[in-house]
Amino acid sequence: DIAEALVNSVPNIKFGLAFCEASGDRLIRHDGNDEDLRKLAVENARKIGAGHTFIVYIKDAWPINVLNSLKMVPEITTIYCATANPVQLVIAESNQGRGVIGVIDGYTPLGVEEEDHIKRRIELLRKIGYKRG
Repeated sequence: DIAEALVNSVPNIKFGLAFCEASGDRLIRHDGNDEDLRKLAVENARKIGAGHTFIVYIKDAWPINVLNSLKMVPEITTIYCATANPVQLVIAESNQGRGVIGVIDGYTPLGVEEEDHIKRRIELLRKIGYKRG
């Protein structure tokens, strides 16, 4: 269960989750403990409109804090991204329905990191609990 994976990863996480069914009632199922995030997830699941896809918005946690737990949910076969960046989806559509075929996560690189960038990157990893160096 996606909701359980989220709260078991970060006990105080706030989240909104929406799942597009591909068969049966074909409804957008939703859950969450933050009404604004839940509404945002439903709104964007509706825009995506692709069967067997889910979208999660989180607050008070970083995507990396929940990624491994989500990977362990048996029903999840693919995670396209776990990011705080702006995202665009590449969606294919046929007479049967819609499917996500890819994700554009963030922007193209502007250069190569230098020593100051490396220092800030390591500080960020320490800040979010993933130390290196």
